[in-house]
Amino acid sequence: MIFKIAFRNLRRNLRRTAVTAVTVATGVAGLFAFQGFNTGIMNQYRENAIHIRYGYGQIHTTGYREQVFEKPHEHWIPDAAAVVNSLKNIAGVTHVLPRVEFFALLTNGNISLAGRGMGIDGVAERDFFRRLRMSSGEPLGFHEHGVVLGIGLARSLDLKLGDTLTVLTNTIHGTMNGADLTVVGIYSTGIPAMDDHVFQIQLSQAQNLLDTTAVESLTLGLGGLKDWQPVTTSFLAANKGLEATPFHVLDKVIYQNGVDFLERQFQVIRMIVLFIILLGIFNTASSAILERVQEFGNLRANGDSTADVVTMIGVESLFLSVLGSTLGVVLTYVAHFTLLRQGIWMPPGPGITEGIAVFLELNARDALVAGLLGTVTAVAATGLAGLKAARIPIAAALRSS
Repeated sequence: MIFKIAFRNLRRNLRRTAVTAVTVATGVAGLFAFQGFNTGIMNQYRENAIHIRYGYGQIHTTGYREQVFEKPHEHWIPDAAAVVNSLKNIAGVTHVLPRVEFFALLTNGNISLAGRGMGIDGVAERDFFRRLRMSSGEPLGFHEHGVVLGIGLARSLDLKLGDTLTVLTNTIHGTMNGADLTVVGIYSTGIPAMDDHVFQIQLSQAQNLLDTTAVESLTLGLGGLKDWQPVTTSFLAANKGLEATPFHVLDKVIYQNGVDFLERQFQVIRMIVLFIILLGIFNTASSAILERVQEFGNLRANGDSTADVVTMIGVESLFLSVLGSTLGVVLTYVAHFTLLRQGIWMPPGPGITEGIAVFLELNARDALVAGLLGTVTAVAATGLAGLKAARIPIAAALRSS
């Protein structure tokens, strides 16, 4: 019976019902959209960290990352081929990418600069590091004597595609070695530490320059984040003397700190939005209930208790809150697939020189959380106003107009 009365009351004043439902919908849509935006930008950072720089993580000899060695090459992975084969046989591993990093002097004949070289498997890395944006040319790929430069480094050396670059470095034995390479690509990541200093050459070319067959690290490509723990646990159990470091530790400054900052920011904004929803609903509900004080007085004069009136108000509030929350979630999805289908262009963040397009990433869990928060907040706000109105003495309520 109480549900029937509640439905009738909601239909009786459609304006009041619509205003309350839209207020709830607006708040829920704001919460849901901001959570989707927050998730989108964090996942964008994550994908960039994985598919531009670090993969899902890297493998080094134990303690290599935490210590400074006079001769770091003595702590590289000596039998990399066996380790690579071992990794490739583990379920979940899609790529194993050996790398060697070294410092070198770069010259075009007129200008000389220091740079940080990265010896890579050009073919394998081209497939995995798909977010490495080429400003001109192409990734290293099959170019045996090619070099790919960061855009800032290329500008400093005044190099363009097809130009020759001389790379000079010390071998692991302390002697000077060099190679003349051809610029086949110029990339841009938006990260000055890479764009202004890092160049890529073939792993075999780097090993020849350094006079070694060892590799410094192995970068892992996996089927997904969920594969990291089982893959590394299985691998390390059979390979003592090696350790695995996930990408979020390798990229703590840009990725992990950014994620932590955005998550705390969302918590603050969520509290602010919920407070605004609470005030908005309380104001709307109070106005609506003040118009019904005489109705409540008549109900109580005819035998209904204060508890009956509060229950009726609570049921009406629950219906409205669920309706408004559902509407808010639907509106967010509609906006996502229409107005925001091209994403939201964001300017460069701290320490980054290029902006990114952020797409809302909406999921059922966030929709449920936003809907529940909106519903609970709306029911609480309406309940406070309803309880106050239901306690007005019957005589005073009947005289109300």
